Amino acid sequence: MSNQKQQKPTLTGQRFKTRKRDEKERFDPTQFQESIVQGLNQSGSDLEAVAKFLDATGGKLDYRRYAETLFDILVAGGMLAPGGTLSDDMTRTEFCLFTAQEDLETMQAYAQLLLFLKGFTESERNKLAMLTGILLANGNISASILNSLYNENLVKEGVSAAFAVNLFKSWINEKDINVIAGSLRKVGMDNRLMELFPANKRSCEHFSKYFTDAGLKELSDFARNQESIGARKELQKEVQEQMSRGDPQKEIIAFTKEEMKKANLSEQAMISIIWTSAMGSVEWNKKEELVTEQAIKHLKQYSLLLKAFTSQGLSELSLLLKIQEYCYDNIHFMKAFQKIVVLLYKADVLSEEAILKWYTDAHVAKGKSVFLEQMKKFVEWLKNAEEGETIRTHTRLNIHVFPAGILTSHKYRC
Repeated sequence: MSNQKQQKPTLTGQRFKTRKRDEKERFDPTQFQESIVQGLNQSGSDLEAVAKFLDATGGKLDYRRYAETLFDILVAGGMLAPGGTLSDDMTRTEFCLFTAQEDLETMQAYAQLLLFLKGFTESERNKLAMLTGILLANGNISASILNSLYNENLVKEGVSAAFAVNLFKSWINEKDINVIAGSLRKVGMDNRLMELFPANKRSCEHFSKYFTDAGLKELSDFARNQESIGARKELQKEVQEQMSRGDPQKEIIAFTKEEMKKANLSEQAMISIIWTSAMGSVEWNKKEELVTEQAIKHLKQYSLLLKAFTSQGLSELSLLLKIQEYCYDNIHFMKAFQKIVVLLYKADVLSEEAILKWYTDAHVAKGKSVFLEQMKKFVEWLKNAEEGETIRTHTRLNIHVFPAGILTSHKYRC
């Protein structure tokens, strides 16, 4: 009995020491390395499996405390000793940057894996973000690396947005926003910037305020423009569907005016949407000699709708440019340009002022010589007509084009 009583303090002391040793080992870089290396080796060479392992293990191990060790493992395969050498008596992994294939695609995959580890401190992430921006600006890495920012947990914790601020500041310091926009478009990232925020904060207003306050107004303006483009595409799709269904023009006009106000769209933007919708709502004849007649009949049907959104001179010019581009891009319509313009002139959609302005200096290069030649006689007539024959602003001349191309006029007042 006495021996047992004498042993108690010793046994208690041993238990206490064991707990301290276990606790010490739990935060030991060597043990941390053993756990990570074992998991990486079991994951094989599958990057997705490795990413899942690291994500799951992050909840058990302290990545923040052992960020340097984790970085050593993923880059060199194991913890580096002083002088940058790997210890021979420690377990290593073949899944690391130094043993990977020497090609750009593999390097980009590793960059995505290394880029957003939660273990990095805020200062480390800021430096990494700035470096990433410089590498993007120099073309050393693809903008597809930004996919890593859309990790749900990183977005939720605000890491993604904060990282993006430093990254874009660095990138914009080196390159113009238009160059950056092009890089984002190439990899389909131009329409995903809102996803840097949680769903409940994913609005153009929040995005704009966040990045403008951070000194990135260029990025805010770009995102707002992208949001507007997205809204226009959706609106154009809806208007086209209404036309295809044969909805009454008055209903389409009421709908588009309401949507135009909601989206804060200009009349110039709206007339472009309506033109695209009108031309996309029908299956066109492939024969050049028949498609012109089909186009005239179709557009005449929607002249009231087109007229409702050409109350301004700039809107008329926008429509003329859309017609020019469409006829050039769709080769079967090359000979239809003049007839379409004359039709819309007769329908009081286009004014003589807008047509003359387009002809003189507002046209674009696409099909320029062909279309100017087509319009030459009509424009000469407009220029040479007597004062009483060209009635400005809210009046039109009823022009008919006969097979021989002779223009005759019958005046009428609106």
